[in-house]
Amino acid sequence: MTAAGAVLVHGLWHGAWCWNGVRVALSDRGIESAAVELPLTDLAADVQATREAVEAFGRSAVLVGHSYGGAVITDAGSHPLVRELLYVAAYQLDAGESVSRPGAIAGLPDTRLGEALRVTADHVGLDPDLGARLLYGDATAEVAAAAAARLRPVGRQVFRGIPEAVAWRTVPSTYVVCAADEVVHPERQRAMARRARRTVEWPCGHSPAATRPEAVADLVAERVRALS
Repeated sequence: MTAAGAVLVHGLWHGAWCWNGVRVALSDRGIESAAVELPLTDLAADVQATREAVEAFGRSAVLVGHSYGGAVITDAGSHPLVRELLYVAAYQLDAGESVSRPGAIAGLPDTRLGEALRVTADHVGLDPDLGARLLYGDATAEVAAAAAARLRPVGRQVFRGIPEAVAWRTVPSTYVVCAADEVVHPERQRAMARRARRTVEWPCGHSPAATRPEAVADLVAERVRALS
């Protein structure tokens, strides 16, 4: 039987590239992985891209979602090959919720992300300076600059998408709270983490795949090996 692996789903403004360091570290640990390239046009298209990636991966998988990727895996995690969900500073949404209307957590403290958004008729981008500081505030200057240079605008509809399925109600889930996050406030993360079966808390900012890929790979590998 083919060994289980991991399928990795990025957040807004990013691409599959943001998992490169984690994938190298997973390979070093003997774990096969795939990274999804989301179209970032709307949630339904992103869910479809993820389900297709899981199908192509062709084996039992831990489905990992970072930030907005949590909304994606909440829905796409209903695929029968998905055996566990791993949320990293991510939107573990419930029925009827979206990234812009996250239900019960909406009244909790927020970050300066709203100040960094640059909205046009069709897309939402980020202020290059403030956006990079919020996303990569605990990264080295070199890592932050390289990542920020690759960010891209996203479709406005992604903020409004409501998952059609809520996979974490039937699929085991783990939530990583990033306690120094300046994008998704840690208190909002902790509230969503109560929906998961287990919680881990790290003293880092929003982008641990960039700042601590070895730690991310260790956790992903642990959850993959727990499937066997």
